[in-house]
Amino acid sequence: MLLQQQAHKIRRQFEVLRPQRHWTNRQSDGTEIDLENYVNFLSDLKRGQVNSDTPVYRELRNKTRDLSCLLLADLSLSTDAHINNHARVVDVVRDSLFLFSEALTATGDRFALHGFSSRNRSHIRFYNIKGFDDKYDDNVRGHINAIRPGYYTRMGAAIRHATQLLSKENSSQKLLLILTDGKPNDLDKYEGRYGIEDTRQAVLEAEKLGLRPFCVTIDEQAEDYLPYLFGSRSFVLIKNAAELPKKLPLLYLRLTN
Repeated sequence: MLLQQQAHKIRRQFEVLRPQRHWTNRQSDGTEIDLENYVNFLSDLKRGQVNSDTPVYRELRNKTRDLSCLLLADLSLSTDAHINNHARVVDVVRDSLFLFSEALTATGDRFALHGFSSRNRSHIRFYNIKGFDDKYDDNVRGHINAIRPGYYTRMGAAIRHATQLLSKENSSQKLLLILTDGKPNDLDKYEGRYGIEDTRQAVLEAEKLGLRPFCVTIDEQAEDYLPYLFGSRSFVLIKNAAELPKKLPLLYLRLTN
């Protein structure tokens, strides 16, 4: 019930960002006469100061938010840990995906939801929760509700695949939002320096393609490695994990306005 109340509140907050139709004045061609400029044209005509190129039309146009966001959620085994007596990390991630989806559905922004976990380089799981062209409906809500903790966090591979999907979008702004609770790790020596360097390289590759990677973490040790991976201004640490669901949509609002 509390989550439903939060979803209703967030929808109201984000509906103001939904693209609105507005009049564009002073057009050389359009659907209606721009009365103010037409009157000025008539005044100039009487004074003999006529400019045949005077724009005297107006047109109703859509004001759009030209952006796409792919949210990539870490669903490794560490998300099975409890944050308090009532919830695990994966429960908070699930609630975050629900509220995030409610917010972006209200704005009309294009978004996709994916999760990942791994068990060495040959066994990487990439979960398709919602594609860019999928409608946010009960089917997607069922996918969110079904997420479960997996194995390890081979973050570089997941970022590369997410980059391929997001780079196909035609939007001028492309936000790759990565949600995690820990540093990159896996079997086959991915734990440690190799995992860090591979992830950093994946982030750099995404940036070269015009994407904006941004990491949201609840790992208290994140400031030891995330500035190197993403840059000092491209990550945020949510110190109270229970606040992640309500803070994530507000963070998106700050990143895209």
